[in-house]
Amino acid sequence: MAERVIEYRVPEGEAGVRADKLFAAAFADVSRARLQEAFDAGRVSCDGVVINRRWKVVVGGLLRAALEEPEVLAGPSAVALPLEIVYEDESIVVVNKSSGMVTHPGSGTEANTLVHALLHHCAGRLSTVGAPDRPGIVHRLDKETSGLIVVAKTDLAHHRLVQAFSERATDKRYLALVLGVPERSSGSIREPIGRHPVYRTRMAVHPKGKEAHTDWKVRERFGPRVALVECRIHTGRTHQIRVHMSHLKYPLLGDPTYGFKASRLEGIEVPRVMLHATELEIPHPVTGKRVSFTVEPPADFERVQKGMSQLS
Repeated sequence: MAERVIEYRVPEGEAGVRADKLFAAAFADVSRARLQEAFDAGRVSCDGVVINRRWKVVVGGLLRAALEEPEVLAGPSAVALPLEIVYEDESIVVVNKSSGMVTHPGSGTEANTLVHALLHHCAGRLSTVGAPDRPGIVHRLDKETSGLIVVAKTDLAHHRLVQAFSERATDKRYLALVLGVPERSSGSIREPIGRHPVYRTRMAVHPKGKEAHTDWKVRERFGPRVALVECRIHTGRTHQIRVHMSHLKYPLLGDPTYGFKASRLEGIEVPRVMLHATELEIPHPVTGKRVSFTVEPPADFERVQKGMSQLS
């Protein structure tokens, strides 16, 4: 097991602060769990004397902690695949993911996921959180869903982005083509979502599921058969928009898993689930400033939408 040593000289004004809190504030990329392991193992000292985490620091003291570095397991290799980079800096990369690209490796996937592509683009510099299979992955999009996804390049960025998503400090908006046309122009659904009790590969509205909240509004109506709907999700449940819109009796075009029937649109080819992540707003993990990104739907989405316009 490799070892990383961190040291901190206590400045004036911090006398009396607990050692664990001081370390946590000084080294934001080190988790509290790793610090606790070091304290428990007697690998933290002040001026050469082993201390516990509740020890109160004194001005001028040299704090030293020996942290065990986790073993790096073999993960996906870097593969040169086409990517549309919307934004990138030292901490994050925002991608306009194409439909058909899986977010990260899993059972049955090949070496053509977003992770494989980003390992090549970033020369391997992705957050180690989630390694070996999911380095840098903070949230995900279904294989057929296109649009915006943010990936962390550093562990600090990863932890702060996860916190932002869990605290609902992000804003995610999607465009969906749905079968049927809602009478109301907008609405909100807060039905819980869990694993389907019979079909275990599906999700479903279920009383024992987890809280799920989706706001929706109609952007355009195409006659009596199809509508373009904007969805804003406040939670990040698996298949959330697909499940919620199906529950409202408006399944997404191209989504037979949740109720779409191609026979309802004879003569119209729907190549995939018609869902696109069009807007993403997050607090930047380093500066804290809110940054927002917008991408238009891809050609296949526009083509189906244009076909609907000609029928309306």
